[in-house]
Amino acid sequence: MAKVVNPRVEILASNGIQSIPKEYVRPQEELESIRDVFEEEMSDEGPQLPTIDLEGLDSDDKQVREKCHQELIKASKEWGVMHLVKHGISDELIHRVKMAGKAFFNQSVEEKEKYANDQASGNVQGYGSKLANNASGQLEWQDYFFHCIFPEEKRDLSICPKTPTDYIPAISEYAKQLRDLTSKMLSVLSLGLGLEQERLEKEVGGMEELLLQLKINYYPKCPQPELALGVEAHTDISALTFILHNMVPGLQLFYKGKWVTAKCVPNSIIMHIGDTIEILSNGKYKSILHRGLVNKEKVRISWAVFCEPPKEKILLKPLPETVSEAEPSRFPPRTFAQHVMNKLFRKSEDSGETK
Repeated sequence: MAKVVNPRVEILASNGIQSIPKEYVRPQEELESIRDVFEEEMSDEGPQLPTIDLEGLDSDDKQVREKCHQELIKASKEWGVMHLVKHGISDELIHRVKMAGKAFFNQSVEEKEKYANDQASGNVQGYGSKLANNASGQLEWQDYFFHCIFPEEKRDLSICPKTPTDYIPAISEYAKQLRDLTSKMLSVLSLGLGLEQERLEKEVGGMEELLLQLKINYYPKCPQPELALGVEAHTDISALTFILHNMVPGLQLFYKGKWVTAKCVPNSIIMHIGDTIEILSNGKYKSILHRGLVNKEKVRISWAVFCEPPKEKILLKPLPETVSEAEPSRFPPRTFAQHVMNKLFRKSEDSGETK
């Protein structure tokens, strides 16, 4: 039986349509907050996403090191998202990763379909488009490529693109270096909770069990960007998420009751605190609601790596050290798999913005 392939947004966009299908039109309450992303990005009004310079992260100078740590901890508590600069991953490697992703999406849709996933049967790795997963049947203006990139023994190289030839080498090296950065970030976040620095790393599965999942998001030009979203409002289920992009704006964060558009900061990696760390910290670190806008002038591509704990092995709940009589536990104990299912269930019950 042939598998059903969801219509690719790239095909819709290339057909020269002037109006988008109704499945992509957001509800009225959302439309009121969708504005021109280029104007939003140029505006300096209101709060701005913090930028954290990691050069002092491992400094021998205790004062320099602690200043870097405190800035990272403060941003994680107040925002839950930040630009990381001087993060230690070379511009050359990041360029290779971006070129590999662009080259894959520059192929014909027919070529990309050779890597199509089959979401209906639970196979989410590969090339795909978002299936409707809420009561209103809405779709997002996005195609993607998704697969596990670390640990190496848990990858399925058979679903990795054969073209370009540098895809696997570039992504593999990036995964290793990003995994090292993940450990450093978890270490600082542990210290920020008054814990031993290895604690959060251990709680999310350690080097053996923490999965790094890459999702390359491809947002084609949209003829009616004021009506659509590239990705609807959500929080990440991960422990941490790291994002590269092609310097086209689109990411928005819901901060203090308003949507804030992230600036395009050269040579930066965006880091999100995910639900997993928010739960373990009993809400001291924030998993911020965010979404992606689209535009009619430029294709936007982002490379998101989700650092996820094992689905069943670990019970996610606030760590005892984060709970007190004054600050009781805010989250019920759940496995990662149960947390994912709970979010999907709530989303099917509520087609609006769920947190």
